[in-house]
Amino acid sequence: MGSVGLTLSWEHRISPVAGEEAARVEQSEISAGQKHSTNAPAEDTALADGCLAGDMRAYERLYQREGSRMKNLARNLLGSQTDAEDAVQETFLKVQRGIRSFRGQSSFVTWTFRILVNTCYDIRRGRMRRKEYSQDDGNEMVPRREPSAPGAHPSLRMALERALAQLTEHQRDVFLLYEVEGFRHAEIATMLEISETASKNTLFQAKKNLRGMLEPPRNAEAGAR
Repeated sequence: MGSVGLTLSWEHRISPVAGEEAARVEQSEISAGQKHSTNAPAEDTALADGCLAGDMRAYERLYQREGSRMKNLARNLLGSQTDAEDAVQETFLKVQRGIRSFRGQSSFVTWTFRILVNTCYDIRRGRMRRKEYSQDDGNEMVPRREPSAPGAHPSLRMALERALAQLTEHQRDVFLLYEVEGFRHAEIATMLEISETASKNTLFQAKKNLRGMLEPPRNAEAGAR
């Protein structure tokens, strides 16, 4: 996985999950310009109705409202700005083609992000197939690394990125969706097609693993005194 462009204050403790009120990474510590946007039910319904009616202005509003956030999520999942832009473009095409399948069982924005996540997974699988094919030919692909977004001290950012890279993809995805993108467990469950309990348990394990990798050993702390 390429650089995810995250920043996390070294003093910020990745605490166990205690529920929806568990502390999240502060937005000021996330990639520059990234903001969490919340959609009131009426606004979400208006977007869904407009898109269902084929109103291109509704798609434009959806992109204006969520496009930046979608690109940030795709970049974090894929590690490449170019792939992220491709994923978002493909997602909007899929939304337009599949809008009639939207049944309102989740919010329209959550449904859109579910399509985005699945699109990112398709890109990941495509990468793996190309890598396997390249290795079979004896020409291993060199992974492309995108520049990280500005934020904390580079050494701290790199430490977090290395730690995140050691998580399983599932743990990393849940962590990014909850801690960085600000989605609730109910939304994550819809996007990843898992239960809310599974989302909470996965986040708990991800944080536990990250703490073990990021926090200095206790004996080292004691020796420093």
